[in-house]
Parts: sequence; structure tokens; C-alpha cells
Amino acid sequence: MLKKILSWTLTSLGLLLAEGSMAQPSRPNIIWITCEDISPFIGAYGDTLVKTPHIDQLAREGVRFNYVFTAAGVCAPSRSSFITGMYPTSIGTLHMRTIGDPKYQPVPSYSAVIPSDIKCFPEYLRKAGYYCTNNEKQDYQFVPPVTVWDENGPAASYRDRPKNKPFFAIFNLFITHESQLFSRTDSLLLDPEKIRVPPYYPDTKTVRHDMNRLFTNIERMDNQVGELVAQLKKDGVYDNTIIFFFSDHGGALPWMKREILERGTHIPFIIRFPGQANGGTVNNEMISGVDFAPTVLSLAGVKIPAYMQGQAFLGTQKSKTPRQFVFAGRDRMDTEYDRVRMVRDRQFQYLFNYLPDQPYYQNIAFRLSVPMMKEFLILRDSGQLDSVQMAWFRNKPVEELYDVEKDPHEIHNLIHDPQYKNELDALRSAFRNWNNTVGDMGGIPEKDMIRQMWNGMSVPPQTDTPLIRLVGGGVTISCKTKGASVGYRIIKKGQISTPEYLSIQSWDYGTVFNTVKNGQTVVKAPVWEVYQDEIIPLQRGDTLLVNAMRIGFLPAEHRFVMGDHAAL
Repeated sequence: MLKKILSWTLTSLGLLLAEGSMAQPSRPNIIWITCEDISPFIGAYGDTLVKTPHIDQLAREGVRFNYVFTAAGVCAPSRSSFITGMYPTSIGTLHMRTIGDPKYQPVPSYSAVIPSDIKCFPEYLRKAGYYCTNNEKQDYQFVPPVTVWDENGPAASYRDRPKNKPFFAIFNLFITHESQLFSRTDSLLLDPEKIRVPPYYPDTKTVRHDMNRLFTNIERMDNQVGELVAQLKKDGVYDNTIIFFFSDHGGALPWMKREILERGTHIPFIIRFPGQANGGTVNNEMISGVDFAPTVLSLAGVKIPAYMQGQAFLGTQKSKTPRQFVFAGRDRMDTEYDRVRMVRDRQFQYLFNYLPDQPYYQNIAFRLSVPMMKEFLILRDSGQLDSVQMAWFRNKPVEELYDVEKDPHEIHNLIHDPQYKNELDALRSAFRNWNNTVGDMGGIPEKDMIRQMWNGMSVPPQTDTPLIRLVGGGVTISCKTKGASVGYRIIKKGQISTPEYLSIQSWDYGTVFNTVKNGQTVVKAPVWEVYQDEIIPLQRGDTLLVNAMRIGFLPAEHRFVMGDHAAL
């Protein structure tokens, strides 16, 4: 297969779009097809056992990226980096997870208070005229403001966008998630005898079964990709849309997920461009999950905020300096605390363990539901694991160095081998520079971090109530809270009259009410518009619903009826 580094500009993309047979938006449509918890176990990356014809077809028509890594080996911190373009360790979204089931975490649920200037990147797309939908997982370590999506939920669809409006849409496929290793009971699709068991696992019937389950789920996920592609073709948007396919982090199995080793952070990543531009080629640049947000903005022609720690690898704002290194962090996992940092170049991976007195293994209750995890512990306790498999249960050294090309399973720690001194020095230096540049909140005890986020209070801070000011035939909105995102909806006079349907909280994204109240039909909720300091025109009797929120703060609401000159 021809190998070349893709260099893509918005200008060339625009020319390709213009050559299409259908009318095109002035800016490209962009779709993310995301799946969960898989390493590159797909045919396009050379896997001969797992059958993924639909994903492989995207690769044949698009570009396969070989060196893409997430900023964490688990979903919520990783997803926080996707949506913000920031490292979780630098903005307080590092612990897995902040909002969740109390039995899986030692602190109360909290929505991380991130720096005030940071937004979820779809808000910038919406301000630039994009229609943004998410179907449907978020899991960003914080509650997102209402300004992030036009629609979010199982019914969210780019199909609802106004005519000729470009869209950004996410479709998340859940079937490969870790939980599906023990909750699914449908038939397995692979021959267990053909599965190659890595040396860090005992070769048992249970291990082969669970690997078969993961690979079967990947094959079924591929069918879902095929169904989605068929829908895009039917809707006439497949050939005029930039399509991303990737996983939120590495593999779902024990000693894969949650780790910031190769198997926990290396993901499949494919982009198909309109007109199959550069189809069938390979990109070997180093790319991090923090780069996804600025790259989408670059492709859409939207200015990348200066604060973003990621860098664009495509579009008019593509970084002139390709990455040499990617970085990742591991911190609390459910109830168990750890602190590990990783830096990797094309060949070598360096790990720094802040808590070397602890073993690699953590007794995570959720993971104990995976059958092979239970068996792993039984074999450990009965002395039936070899030295490679037992390494998971030993205490960590302070530093680790692996030649990932020669040792893809990361078994042989080269930290004391003088032959690799130059490589070790380079990675150590990169780690320190990164740490000093972006910062690291992992050294702050989590409870202290929460107190800092909450300004010493026992409850999260409250966004200031948005202020509405009459200006001629309309209104303006302001909010004193620095960094607050402000969204608004207009309910036309006579559309809805009952208090419960005037409630902001009841008007969820894209919810359709088929109810008649007092003889009036309650219609689909209008989207939350992103306020951009404009004058909002209102007619007498119109109701304005306003929601303001800084990320991590409690939201503030305001209702205003034009003509009454008073808030309800």
C-alpha cells in the first residue's frame, strides 16, 4: 500500500466538494463514528482473524492513521480531552470518574470545574453556523452546557438541520464496551482455537472465550458501521462529508483497559474524505486525542482557541511542527488511586510511576464481572501464572522504558540498559517539558482539588443569574460569571401556556411532546441557541428561556415574557 503523509487543506477540500454531483454546504459536513474500548483489532490494521469489512472499506476509501493515541486508557478522562482539546491531567478531569455510581468512587459525584475560558468545541462550531448533534454518549467528567449541541440523545440527527446548513454529528457505538464482555449472551462468531492469546494472559478456555466475545462484539459493531454508512448514502451525505472512525481508548480486556500502555491507548483511526481523496493511503504522524478538537475546527474553517493544548493535523490551521511525542495519564480508577504518566515516540514508550510502592493491578469491582478476571485471580492464588503474567501483581518500578516496535506486549523493561540511554534521556526530557508546560493536577489529593474547584464550599458554585435588558424591540443577555456559556430559546406566543412546559429543565434536547394542553399542541422543543452578544428580536407575548452555565458550576435560569417587562 502506498505510504505517504497526508497534507490536507481546506482549499483542496473545497475544490473536491465543488466537483460533487450534489449541492454542497460552504463548509464541510463532519461525522465522528466512535466505538468503545478497542485497540486496532480490525482488518485494515492487519488483523486476519476479526472480520470488519465495513471499516476496512472506509480505510480503502480514506486514510488510515497508524500512530493515534488517547490521553488516557479509560473513557471519561479520554472523552474530556476529545471535547476540550485539553489534557485531563491539566484541567481536573483526570480521575475515573467524577460523575457516577457512589459504590465505584471514594468521593461524592462532582462535575469538574475546568478553567473558565475552556469550552466544549462544538459550541465554536455552532457559533460559526454548524448544526451539531450527539447520538448520544457524552461522559466528559462534567455536565456540558446547553450550548454544546443542537440535539443530544438517542433521536439526535443531522436530518433535522435547517436546509443548506453544515453539520457536525457524533454517533457512538456501545457494543464493544467492557460491560458487553459479561452482559451479552448472543452467539460467538470466531473459532476459539484460532485466537492468538498474548503472553501476558494464561492460555485458558475462559481467556479464549472472553477474547472471542470481544472480537465478536467488534464484528457486530462493524455491521453497525455498515448500517450507518448505508443511512448516510441514502440521505445523500456520504460523499460530501468528512467521516472519522475511531475508538475512545484501547482494548476492553483486563490489563488492557485503564492502562496507559500501548494496548490501553493505541486506537484505530480512519478518516474518509469527500471524493475518496487520498483513499487507501497511510498517515504515520504521531497524533493525540487532544488533537481531535482543534483538527475539526481547522477543517471547518473555525479559528482554534489559543488555549487548546492539542494541535491540528489537518485543515488550514494544521500545525507546522508534527508531533514527536504523545502523552497520557492514569489516576484514580473507580475506588483505587494511582498516578502514572506516559510519553511515547514512534518506537519507544516511557512511564513514570509516582506510586512505586503499589502493584500494577488494582482490585476494581466493575472489572471483576469479566469472567477471565476472576479466573486470573484464582490462577494467581494457586501459583499457576508464569513470570510474565505475575508481573501485573508486582510492585511498579519508578520508571519503565519499552521498545514497542520490538516488544509490542511491553514485557522487557529497558530502563537500566545502557544501550538505550539516549532514548531514555530524550523521553525523560519530553515528559518533564510537557509536565512543566501543561501542568498536572494529579499531585493534589482529589478531595482538596474538589474544595479548590468549589472555592472552599461544600457544594458546587452557582452560575450568576443571566440578566436580560430591553433594547428597542428585543433584548440582550449578559452573565457576570466569567466563562459562562449562555443559551436561549424563544417560545412564540400561544405555542405553550402551561407552567410545566415552560420549565427549562423539561425542554430537553430534541424532545418531542405529543401532548395537547388546554387545546394547544405542545410541539418539538426548539434548540438552545448560543448567545453571541446580539439583540434578540421578540414579539409581545413571546417567552424567552435563558440558561447560563460555566462548566462545573450549577446552571442559572431566567424566563422573560416580552411585553410584561418582568421575569416570570
